[in-house]
Amino acid sequence: MPNATSFPGSVPEHDDRRPSAKEEGNYSIRALGINRALNRPLAGLLVRALHPTRVTPNQVTLAAFALGLAGAVFFFRGRPWAFAAGGVLAQLSSIVDCADGMLARKRGQASEFGATLDLMLDRINEYFLMAGMALGYYVYSGRERLLIFGLLATAFYFLQTTVFYLMNSRPGIPRQGETAEERGWLMFGIFFFGVTNRIDLAMLVLPFFAVVALLLLVVKFYRHRDGQADCRPTDG
Repeated sequence: MPNATSFPGSVPEHDDRRPSAKEEGNYSIRALGINRALNRPLAGLLVRALHPTRVTPNQVTLAAFALGLAGAVFFFRGRPWAFAAGGVLAQLSSIVDCADGMLARKRGQASEFGATLDLMLDRINEYFLMAGMALGYYVYSGRERLLIFGLLATAFYFLQTTVFYLMNSRPGIPRQGETAEERGWLMFGIFFFGVTNRIDLAMLVLPFFAVVALLLLVVKFYRHRDGQADCRPTDG
């Protein structure tokens, strides 16, 4: 699920419609590549428009971040029309987020700082969007049980995100891949549930997928425990 296309030291996603297996991640279904089929082609149009301008890739990253935060603000308002607006802004953010790396590579301006900035702002965006959905729907409906499920979805999502990056940093475990497609589907799901005013369904679906992703990561960790180097944990 996390979009680690910007993970420091990793190979960024290609700017075509056929991402590598590494970028799709272990749990992506290639036939269902939302970035390849939707986000990258639209982002490519934006890159063509921006290439001759002075707009920098980091400014595109900030624009994607601003769109995501605006979407979260609309979700917090707790109104059906605001849910739709929040969903549209979340999907626009996802499309623009694909464009920053594409523009950087097209100009030869890719940098570790830009990659890390993208990574950091993506996580912040995801947090506020998911929390905004949960709290906004509670304002709208007053259903405490769905608020709990929504907050659990947010917590489990970031728990499995943490585990994902911990595993990618461990020796002896094959790199998980960048999972850009998983994040693409998360943002598309936020868009879909927002424009259809089915945030209640999102509060039930998102925790399930986050827990499944977490369990898959733990299983993968144990499957490769024998191949790991003997690294003793330290206290600092």
